[in-house]
Amino acid sequence: MGNDNVVLRFSDVTFLYGEHRPILDEASFSVRNGSKIALMGQNGAGKTTLFKLITGELQPRHRRGIFTTPKETTIGVAKQVVAPEHKDLTVREFFATTFAQVPYNLDKRIATVQDAVNLKTDLKKKVQAYSGGELARLLLAYALIQDPDLLLLDEPTNNLDQEGIDHLTGFLMMYEKTVLVISHDAEFLNAFTDGVLYLDVHTQKVEQYQGNYWNVVEEIAERTSRERMQNARAEMEIRKKKEQAEVFAHKGGKLRSVAKRMREAAEEAEESIVEVRREDRTIREFTIPMQEFPYDFNGKILDITQVGIMKDGKHVTKELNLTLRKGTHALLAGPNGIGKSTLLQRITNDTAEGITIGKDVRVGYYSQDFATLDYGQTAYACLEEVMEKKDEHILRATAAGFLLDGKALGNRISHLSEGQKGLLVFAHLVLMKPGLLLLDEPTNHINFRHLSTIAKAIDEFGGAVLIVSHIPDFVAQIRIDATIDLGKL
Repeated sequence: MGNDNVVLRFSDVTFLYGEHRPILDEASFSVRNGSKIALMGQNGAGKTTLFKLITGELQPRHRRGIFTTPKETTIGVAKQVVAPEHKDLTVREFFATTFAQVPYNLDKRIATVQDAVNLKTDLKKKVQAYSGGELARLLLAYALIQDPDLLLLDEPTNNLDQEGIDHLTGFLMMYEKTVLVISHDAEFLNAFTDGVLYLDVHTQKVEQYQGNYWNVVEEIAERTSRERMQNARAEMEIRKKKEQAEVFAHKGGKLRSVAKRMREAAEEAEESIVEVRREDRTIREFTIPMQEFPYDFNGKILDITQVGIMKDGKHVTKELNLTLRKGTHALLAGPNGIGKSTLLQRITNDTAEGITIGKDVRVGYYSQDFATLDYGQTAYACLEEVMEKKDEHILRATAAGFLLDGKALGNRISHLSEGQKGLLVFAHLVLMKPGLLLLDEPTNHINFRHLSTIAKAIDEFGGAVLIVSHIPDFVAQIRIDATIDLGKL
């Protein structure tokens, strides 16, 4: 397939969830073979939905509007999370599910794609036994084993450490086939993409741009500025002509025809006003209130005397002496697979040996896979249940600050985008008023425009914080008083 060929085309595609939630409205764009395209848009704009339309998992109003060329084009998808029905499978069984007929050389093919994503696994080990970073690589390998003509990547850097991100970036720079990628990691996108598809949540259209990520962002900003200036000049001209028309109309006689021409000129100028693309909204600045502690509280929010880690495939216990008090912010570091997420889960469940949570301390936990959320609940019920004093006005005002409007609050959590789920968790933490924050990759799925606001709220939190993050620029905005590097214990 030559590089000049179009491998994917949308022609006037419309898609709605139900009757009142439009995602695409006569959207059109094309993707050429061999291109590397970033898919941008606000949380909830429909980026993952677009992927499902490409694969046929969802159907638009008119299926004939979506084409792959040629018809035998193969599509591979690296999803954000492992499907629930695949978690109990072994690694070998997991890879086998991608084939209608399991190939005789499956083990060799698995080894090849795992080498491509820098991952070593035991084919007999259960998928659910791997860490978030290892699962991210496993999902990418799962897509690559199909050797697809069109590779769709949905947040591929989530949970990856810097080594993993660097390896993936290098791989994609050398990858010869077509890639569409959803990511909120601006530096990652800028390293290898040569175009952008922007889903406008306001118009439900898809805008197409050429160039690397930062160039496109700059181009969009410049275009928006030009359009605003053009509209401002047009509006001044319209007001001027309408005022002149009023003056001439009142003078009567032959001047009435002049007034008519003035009104017609004003109407013509109104038609020249263009619809300016509205910028992505960003969340409002917020604070996470700390719980009120009793007067006799001893000050120890989290006491750590030992931690369990995975080393050379074995569970190992390491001694540690660290106490987190009010205002103590600690970073939990280490490579993928060493046990960071497991440690936070066990602290949350109060099952971590050698770690004691202070009496009556309320724990706010941001899980990287949103495991704490009940997907059958509405977003409203999720927020309401954590409030000590129920107040609908406070609930809705807090949610609105995280771009969760009335429609989002009425939806079941399963119907929210991954980015909206992340913002819901932050709204949950605000209303909860915890004493201890356990944050496992809190930048996952979140639009990069929101990150500085989130970092500021964490930095200013008055309780104790234990955070896992592989994004150095994000961590740099937060005061860190202690670092627990599990890889160096």
